[in-house]
Amino acid sequence: ESKHGGGKNGKKEGLSGSSFFTWFMVIALLGVWTSVAVVWFELVDYEEVLAKAKDFRYNLSEVLQGKLGIYDADGDGDFDVEDAKVLLGKYKHWWNNLYNSVVVFAFGFLKEAIKEPLKKLREKQESKKEEIKEEEEKKKARKGKDATDRRDKKAVDTNKLKKDSDKAKRDRGKEKEKGLDKNMKSKETTKKSASEKDEKVGKDKETKKTVKNPSVPAQPPPPESEETIQAAEKPYVESGKAFSKKKKKPKLLNKFDKTIKAELDAAEKLRKKGKVEEALRAFEALVNQYPQSPRARYGKAQSEDDLAEKMRSNEMLQKAINTYDEVVSLPNVPSDLIKLSLKREADRQQFLGRMRGSLITLQKLVQLFPGDTSFKNDLGVGYLLIGDNSNAKKVYEEVLSLAPNDGFAKVHYGFILKAENQIAESIPYLKEGLESGDPGTDDGRFYFHLGDALQRMGDKEAYKWYELGYQRGHFASVWQRSLYNVKGLKAQPWWTARETSYTELVKSLEKNWKLIRDEGLAVMDKKRSLFLPEDENLREKGDWSQFTLWQQGRKNENACKSVPKTCALLERFPEATGCRRGQIKYSIMHPGTHVWPHTGPTNCRLRMHLGLVIPKEGCRIRCAQENRTWEEGKVLIFDDSFEHEVWQDAENYRLIFIVDVWHPELTAQQRRTLPAI
Repeated sequence: ESKHGGGKNGKKEGLSGSSFFTWFMVIALLGVWTSVAVVWFELVDYEEVLAKAKDFRYNLSEVLQGKLGIYDADGDGDFDVEDAKVLLGKYKHWWNNLYNSVVVFAFGFLKEAIKEPLKKLREKQESKKEEIKEEEEKKKARKGKDATDRRDKKAVDTNKLKKDSDKAKRDRGKEKEKGLDKNMKSKETTKKSASEKDEKVGKDKETKKTVKNPSVPAQPPPPESEETIQAAEKPYVESGKAFSKKKKKPKLLNKFDKTIKAELDAAEKLRKKGKVEEALRAFEALVNQYPQSPRARYGKAQSEDDLAEKMRSNEMLQKAINTYDEVVSLPNVPSDLIKLSLKREADRQQFLGRMRGSLITLQKLVQLFPGDTSFKNDLGVGYLLIGDNSNAKKVYEEVLSLAPNDGFAKVHYGFILKAENQIAESIPYLKEGLESGDPGTDDGRFYFHLGDALQRMGDKEAYKWYELGYQRGHFASVWQRSLYNVKGLKAQPWWTARETSYTELVKSLEKNWKLIRDEGLAVMDKKRSLFLPEDENLREKGDWSQFTLWQQGRKNENACKSVPKTCALLERFPEATGCRRGQIKYSIMHPGTHVWPHTGPTNCRLRMHLGLVIPKEGCRIRCAQENRTWEEGKVLIFDDSFEHEVWQDAENYRLIFIVDVWHPELTAQQRRTLPAI
């Protein structure tokens, strides 16, 4: 009994081996059943624990580097048990709290375990900081010394510059007193341009409109012609900054249209994806369902417009024009939608050659929005397109009174003044308008006319503007400045008959030159009124008249009755009679005539001059930089898209026969489709 540590009837003083084993088994079984319960009854929210674990990303290397401070949740400057509580959050169930307690205990234990290594690491870091600080102080000291030396040197240089400046001022003062300060360096008049936006050209085959005045924006040719009108509007850029302002998004929906916005957007999405027919059906359905919806009707007009382009149909385009006009007649139309509808209507009318209809539409725009100078500018162009320069001039004068710095109005006003032969007056308007960089000013026509005006005033600055126009892509070269061109054609001022491949025509002209001459002289004697004065304002002085047989590929039947043999001779050569960008004519120039330097409108033709009556001396022609003279019975061939100039200083008249032919590199398709000039 004493062996077991107690009396027979006493209590046990300790655990026996069997009792210890029993309690061990009980605890083990309890652990197993607890684990089973946790898993089976989902006592622990594992997803929440994993989510917290993802947020609480750290590794042992971070702990050893003392970086647990980033998880300091309670603001005491380090990571401890309290931070772990905050990060893990409070759980609803007691078993979650039990789990959290285990985690917290683990963090507490971990902190104690790494306390000493962290202390040593911090001491080492502090030591490094001290060393870095000392090194930085040494560098600052060295920099301070260098800065002092530089200031001293700068002071010396400044004193020297000041002395030089004072001396220069005294010298300039003396020069001014003596009247020597006359030639000041001129202000740079041009602004450099970098980005370009080419003007796309293209016209429906059914459109019959011809270009009457290349100086005025004209109807574009068919796309298949591959022609480029080098009068493109481009965003003007200076020092990398575009002048074009960011436009506000127009407001196109009234209160009612906002209620059907989803349906409108669905139809518009079809149109923007290029599903034109589907879009048109969708908008037509909306117009039928909501006849008072301006946006639905505008969408219908746009779809018809797109379909007209796809079908190349003038009939469909006219439907679009009518629908654009209907939009404006509806009630409660947003002003932005009115502007877009009428502006597009006017543009499409111009495309069809309906210039007067377009003018009426533009007048309506100006009446509705009198304060918008851009519509007045468009109206001015509308007047120019019908040849009404007088009303166009009034419009641009009104614009300039409201907006004196409007570059678009300036270039057009300058163009009108030049057309009125007010050469000197036109120059500042053309120059300032181009320098403004306003939209619509960076156009080859204005470089062309500014340079021409400067040339007529004897100002060599003309070639500076021609060079600038060439750099911006408006001209093929400084010398070749035609505006209606086909790219890729061979370009040279002077040609031989063999180079043109029109040797048969040249031979026929030279063989029959006396016949051609005699018929021309007979007309001069009997029907002098058939020779009409040159009317393109190309003469500086003198008397220059022409008698035309073919123009724009059309035969003048009445004229040919006066010279029947000459016309019969030419009928064999379609490259001449079918050249819709040229003429066939007699040209007589009397002594004392000077023709200004000028260029033809297109690179699509070559010009032949057959000498009929040529004085021995005093007559010459310059093309680009080479002068030549005529010979009786001989043909000169040149490309009149290059700058050329004529002098007639002989004692008698000069008579030649002019025959324009298609450029030999134009295809048959291009010759058929290029619009007439």
